[in-house]
Amino acid sequence: MKKSVGTLILGLVMANSAYADFEVYGFAQLDYVQDFKRTDPDWISTLRPSKIPTQDSQYGSDGQAILSPRQTRLGVQGNTLVSGDNLKSRIEFDFFGVGKDAGKVTPRLRHAYGEWGTVLVGQTWSNFMDVDGFPNIVDYWGPTGMVFIRTPQIRYTPITGTSTVSVALENPCADLDASLGAVSMDNKYPDLSAKYRYSPEWGHLNVSGIVRYLGFDSTGAVNADPKDHKMGWGVNLSTSYVIGSADKLILSAVYGDGIANYMNDGGTDLAADGPPGDLQAKAVPLLGWVAYFDHRWSEIWSSSIGFSKTEVTNTNYQAADAYKFGEYSSVNMLYTPDKNVLMGAEFLYGLREDKDGDRGEDYRVQFTFKYIFANKWANL
Repeated sequence: MKKSVGTLILGLVMANSAYADFEVYGFAQLDYVQDFKRTDPDWISTLRPSKIPTQDSQYGSDGQAILSPRQTRLGVQGNTLVSGDNLKSRIEFDFFGVGKDAGKVTPRLRHAYGEWGTVLVGQTWSNFMDVDGFPNIVDYWGPTGMVFIRTPQIRYTPITGTSTVSVALENPCADLDASLGAVSMDNKYPDLSAKYRYSPEWGHLNVSGIVRYLGFDSTGAVNADPKDHKMGWGVNLSTSYVIGSADKLILSAVYGDGIANYMNDGGTDLAADGPPGDLQAKAVPLLGWVAYFDHRWSEIWSSSIGFSKTEVTNTNYQAADAYKFGEYSSVNMLYTPDKNVLMGAEFLYGLREDKDGDRGEDYRVQFTFKYIFANKWANL
């Protein structure tokens, strides 16, 4: 049997370690979305309440058909023993463009980190979030009211097991409201997060907190006004409870000041507030919550149903169309005839309300086709 050059190189690398494995994994996915209303054209392939228009015909006439491969994913990960501790590394991409690439099918870095013993360095899930709080849905962005972000960080996990404790320094990034004027972020210190997780047989309980330095400077001049900073903070409580052999109830609630950057959707971190003539920056209060139920009908059929909401306490000087709250709900039926194949249909509903009371809604059906692969090489 002929061996590829890549396989031979991989064998030589692993031969120099007492144990090593290497895996290439991912999936090809196509989503067909039939939207009965209309959202921001850059975000048509997923439902984000913050991207729902609150003015009639803002993005054109209602009704759109979208076929999107953006959720397709590719990753590599490896494990090897170094000085008696496992060294894990992972790099993963999908093709869901955001930022300046919003609306495009383009590679997007999800994970890039190494973890050795108690220390993790790189980009992955924030220590402030609970990744197990994401329900079994196929919409990409998911519930609006949950903490959900991947961010560069340095994490230390001194306690593992049924009870796990971790702390992290995370990349600072603030969403500044237009009411502050022509200003830019001033990130003097990293965000500091801490998490306690309890994982008994019945499910899990997660308690995490974060403190943030939220600052801004005026642009165009050194030491020019306005400039200011505020302290942000947040507490995130989440749990899952296993019912029977496979069903799961998922609940979470998060509250804080200036935590919008960590939320799955909606809000701003800093905005102008105070009496006329004495404007000051304020870390904007935000509340989010999620309630979902995952149910397995059989070995090949499953469903998830739930609701989520984000509520922002707007400041006096935010614009009339500033995001005030968003609602998100969904129900699906998923078919998994094999561990490597998933198909299903999902109905989604979203609602947005602005500070001035204007509202907009969207409802859609998403059909998903997903084909999973994984190839692993190992020596023992």
